[in-house]
Amino acid sequence: MTAGAMLALAACSSGGGGDTGGDGGGDGGLIGVAMPTKSSERWIQDGNAVKEQLEEQGFTVDLQYAEDDIPTQVSQIENMITKGAEALIIASIDGTTLSQVLQDAADADIPVIAYDRLIRDSENVDYYASFDNFKVGQQQAWSVLNGLGLAELDGTPIDGAPAGPFNIELFAGSLDDNNAFFFFDGAMDVLQPLIDDGTLVVKSGQTSIEQVATLRWDGETAQSRMEDLLTANYSDGSQVNAVLSPYDGISRGIISALEGAGYTVGAEWPIISGQDAELDSVKAINAGEQYATIFKDTRKLAEVAVAMATALLNGEEPEVNNTTDYDNGVKVVPSYLLESQIVVKDNITEVLVDSGYWTEAEISG
Repeated sequence: MTAGAMLALAACSSGGGGDTGGDGGGDGGLIGVAMPTKSSERWIQDGNAVKEQLEEQGFTVDLQYAEDDIPTQVSQIENMITKGAEALIIASIDGTTLSQVLQDAADADIPVIAYDRLIRDSENVDYYASFDNFKVGQQQAWSVLNGLGLAELDGTPIDGAPAGPFNIELFAGSLDDNNAFFFFDGAMDVLQPLIDDGTLVVKSGQTSIEQVATLRWDGETAQSRMEDLLTANYSDGSQVNAVLSPYDGISRGIISALEGAGYTVGAEWPIISGQDAELDSVKAINAGEQYATIFKDTRKLAEVAVAMATALLNGEEPEVNNTTDYDNGVKVVPSYLLESQIVVKDNITEVLVDSGYWTEAEISG
């Protein structure tokens, strides 16, 4: 079932939304939505999409951003519980730090939906809405190989591909975000065989997630690490040919470091991956600075989360399509996973403009 169909079904189950006075959607009940930060474009879009779609279902929404401060997010969720929230949709900053506040929610019979980031180490997480994050990591790696001429965008090897070796450096997300491990594991599932056979060379030797992680997914942190990598490993005149980046903000930091080291867009410019189709990075793809990004349609993710919340508040079981892969350390959380798409320069219009995610004017502006 599509996300849209899920939402329609949930809306019907609530008695049609709008003016109904049932126990769930449409009764004007409060739903708390906790987002991690406004410093990332995508979280603003996520928050707005969830809020708008919940309000269309007749709910009142308390949408809060914590600016990547864990105590702030905990306090915001506590306030939502105090205000009488009927359900919580939480995109956590650190998925291991919410155990007590989630216990408070459980004590008040408030269901909890983990949004995009799995909440760990708590039995009080009812459902999880996200993307196939292992596949996202694979797609990031496939995009790197595609840029190097080694594979199609779906990972199919290209006949007569160059033998290499190609110098590559690896970046991962924040260790307190469970998704970072799925992204990195998916990418290394693709890249490790080519590292093992010498097609790809990690000159820094930094290949574990602990070595390549980027706290809070911060672009400036990534820029500083990339500068250090270039100084320590490429001052002999060798070139870095590719950089695995798990997120567009990290990619932009990497680009700044490369520019500072004298790289220019052209033959020697590295292939750089990304994620989230943020506008500045889509422009960077057009300019040849970033090779690819992964488009995760936050509008569809919002639909899934809203459908879950609406179903729960009507005493029904939300639809899920994965009941095996997302173990939070205490339980396997029932999940609904959406598909993502690789975006390169040639399909920006098809994937991002034709879908209404960005306009041609925004991308070219």
